[in-house]
Amino acid sequence: MTKPVVIGIAGGSASGKTTLAERLEQALAGVRVLVIHMDHYFFKERPHMVAPITRLEYEDHNHPTSFDLVQLISDLDAAIAASEVQVIILEGLLVLQNDDLRQRLDLKLFVDAQADERIVRRTRRNMARGLGFDEITNFYLDCVRYRHQEYVEPSRWHADLVMNGSQFSELGLDIVAAWVHRQVASQPQEPA
Repeated sequence: MTKPVVIGIAGGSASGKTTLAERLEQALAGVRVLVIHMDHYFFKERPHMVAPITRLEYEDHNHPTSFDLVQLISDLDAAIAASEVQVIILEGLLVLQNDDLRQRLDLKLFVDAQADERIVRRTRRNMARGLGFDEITNFYLDCVRYRHQEYVEPSRWHADLVMNGSQFSELGLDIVAAWVHRQVASQPQEPA
């Protein structure tokens, strides 16, 4: 059995994590890839937080206890053990924040984009989903930016590479894809 190459992609809300995961999967055409999105592991009942400035209470989407990490780690371990894929891409806000997840990663990427750009992207995305401007921006200003500073930003120091989320780099993508192809090619081949 060969162990798949496991790549973690983290970064702030609307930094470009999902875009990088999709582009990397495309760049690995011909390689069996599984993409796991941390957002699929939100608990239905999430913790609440009180905003530091406004003192308003919000459901917290950006705290480690908002995610079913036990199930995520179990599913990741099962995918690694199944040996049905050659590459696993795990993307999400707190992928590099959690030590148990980091230990399973062969390559750790952090997607960086400035806060003003991320809030604009997040506003556009969420307005397209039917949310109102004030609802989106208040939540961002009251909650998201604090959790970003508390949990997401410090996790960048665990990254092997920091990718530019503001100006997508084809060269950066090519370098990562070439490294992954080399890792896959160096794996022992299973008998036919």
